[in-house]
Amino acid sequence: MWEITVEAIRLIARGDAEVLEIAALSLRVTAASVLASCAIGMPLGAAVGAFAFPGRRAATAALSALMGLPPVVVGLAVYLLLSASGPLHWLDILYSPAAMVLAQTLLVTPLVAALTREVVAGRAAEYRDLFASLRAGPLLRLRALLLDARGALATVALAGFGRAIAEVGAVIVVGGNIAHHTRVMTTAIALETSKGELELALALGLILLGISLGVNAAVMLLRGPSGALAA
Repeated sequence: MWEITVEAIRLIARGDAEVLEIAALSLRVTAASVLASCAIGMPLGAAVGAFAFPGRRAATAALSALMGLPPVVVGLAVYLLLSASGPLHWLDILYSPAAMVLAQTLLVTPLVAALTREVVAGRAAEYRDLFASLRAGPLLRLRALLLDARGALATVALAGFGRAIAEVGAVIVVGGNIAHHTRVMTTAIALETSKGELELALALGLILLGISLGVNAAVMLLRGPSGALAA
């Protein structure tokens, strides 16, 4: 165990090309999926949190329920959409980083939307009279609420990043874990462990652990000592 750990640290310290390639792809795929999730989920969550409309309670419940989507089921759904007999086969992106980004976006968007709704709902109630006095329209209200909550929304984005970077089920289904093309840290760890290549698996695991700890530390700092979402 000690020898495996030392060799894993050496792989990281000397900047092993394979380790860096896999880690870089993981970060690119995760960053792209989180950006897409925030672009979709934050306005959606803000709208549900800010406005009263028929079915609002059902929409809130749906967002909360979708946070628990099984990754492999999402991966299967995306696979069926992108496969040769699927409706989106013309995109020709199955077993590519783009398919992995799509799967992760579907997984992370409900989380981002649900957390954004929680952040915005309180502010919408606080500013209701002010918006009414200014006769602010829906778009102006959404923009003002999102800007006011930008600190808390940074925490939401980090939570989405933490969910995406550790995902394995969906990306292995739609990405195929192809060397030098779609192999990311989580899928590589699973593969290398099954092959008995524990040094590489542990090196990637240490990097993934470091990223996860860094994200969690950033979330805690943004939440502040009270543990509440930052303003």
